[in-house]
Amino acid sequence: MAKIEPGTYPFAGAALAVLGALIVAPGLSGGAWSASLAARSVQPHQPSFREFIDGLWPLAQERGVSRATFEAAFAGVLFDPKVIANAQSQPEFERPVWDYVTSAVTADRIARGRERARSESLWLAEAEETFGVDEAVLLGVWGLETDFGGFAGANNVFQALASLAYVRFRGDYFRDELLSALLILEEGDIAASRMRGSWAGAMGQTQFMPSSYLAYAVAFQRHDRRDIWTSEADAIGSTANYLAKHDWTKGLPWGFEVRLPPNFALTGADSSSPAPFSSFAARGVMRADGSPWPESGEGRLLILTGLDGPVFLITKNFDVIKSYNNSTAYALAVGLLGDAVKGGPGLLAQWRHDHPLTTAQIQSLQAKLKKMGYEVGEIDGKIGDALRSAVRAYQERHGLKPDGYANQELFGRVSALR
Repeated sequence: MAKIEPGTYPFAGAALAVLGALIVAPGLSGGAWSASLAARSVQPHQPSFREFIDGLWPLAQERGVSRATFEAAFAGVLFDPKVIANAQSQPEFERPVWDYVTSAVTADRIARGRERARSESLWLAEAEETFGVDEAVLLGVWGLETDFGGFAGANNVFQALASLAYVRFRGDYFRDELLSALLILEEGDIAASRMRGSWAGAMGQTQFMPSSYLAYAVAFQRHDRRDIWTSEADAIGSTANYLAKHDWTKGLPWGFEVRLPPNFALTGADSSSPAPFSSFAARGVMRADGSPWPESGEGRLLILTGLDGPVFLITKNFDVIKSYNNSTAYALAVGLLGDAVKGGPGLLAQWRHDHPLTTAQIQSLQAKLKKMGYEVGEIDGKIGDALRSAVRAYQERHGLKPDGYANQELFGRVSALR
C-alpha cells in the first residue's frame, strides 16, 4: 500500500475533472481486493463533497449506524486529491517482477521478520494450529503489507474511503467499504480518531479492507474487541482466518523454485493446468534446492522472465494468497519472503533483467493479440495472467517455447505480423 500522509484539501471542481481521466491498475492490497477504474466524466450537477457525505446517512442508518457515530466519523473529513493520485501507481503491477520481488525480499526485511517470528512465535504457532495456514505465509503477508507492523498507514480511513467513493472509483465499491467502516466504528472496536490506514482505506498490521475486517477479523488474543491495529495476535489470527476461509489447503506449500531439465518439452498446459508433483518429477523436473518432492499434491509452472530466469511450481495455495492481493508478483514475494524468514535458501536462479515493455507497448501487444483471436483480458497495459496465457497460446501455435514471457523480442515478432 502507498504510504502517504492524509490530505487536508477542500473539494475543487477542477480537481475532479482531472480525476475523471485517471486509469488505475487492478489489484490493490489490503484484505484482499482487486480494482480497476474506468474514466469518469464530471456530471453537470455533481453534488459537492459535503452533499455526497450527507447523502450517505440513509444508507448508514439502514445498516444500524447511529447518528452520533456518523457525525464522529465525518468530523473534519475533506476531499483528498492525494488519495486519488496514489491510486494511479501500484508497484506490484507497475514495476518489473524482478524489481518488485528484489525490493520486497531484502536482507533487512528478512532480519526483521526473524525477530518478529521469535517474538510472536506462540501466536504464529497457534494460528497455524487453529487455521491450518503455514506460519511462513502469515509472516510473508505481514512483512509485505506493513513491514511487520512498522508502518500501517497514516491516512484517515473515512477521508480516504469517502474521497474514492465520491469519484466513484470502482463504482459503488468504496461507498460500500465506507459504510462497512462506519459499522466497525459503531461496534466499538476502535475510536474514529484511531482508524488510520492506507490511501485505499486498508487498515491494521495486515491491511484489511473494512468489509474484510467485518467478515474475517478475530479477537485472537481473547479480549473484548478485534484489534488488528495494535495487537499482533489479532492481526496474525485474522490473516490466518482470512486465508483459511478462502480455501487454504493445510500442509500444501504455496510452491517452490524448480529446475527444468535441458530437454524439457514445455507445453502451454504446464502453466495453465495443475498436474501431480510426481508427473513433473517423472519428466526430470527437480526442486532447485535439491530437497525431496512432497509426498502428494499438484501444481503448475510459473515462468515470469523466460526459461533463463527463475521457474516455480505453484499450487492452489498460491491462488489463495492472490485472493489477498490479486498480483502474481505480490503472491510470489509473500511466499519467498516467508520462506526466507523461516530459514529457506532464498532464490537460487538469477532474474533475467531485460528491458521491460512500456505501458504503450503492452497495450499494443494486447490489442494485436486480441485482434488475432487470443483472450488477453482488459487492454490495460498490464502484464497479468490473461496476457501471459495469451502469449503462451501464441507461442505454442507458432512453434515457440510457450513460456508466456512478453518481452521485447516477442513484442517485435507480434508487431511485425500483418
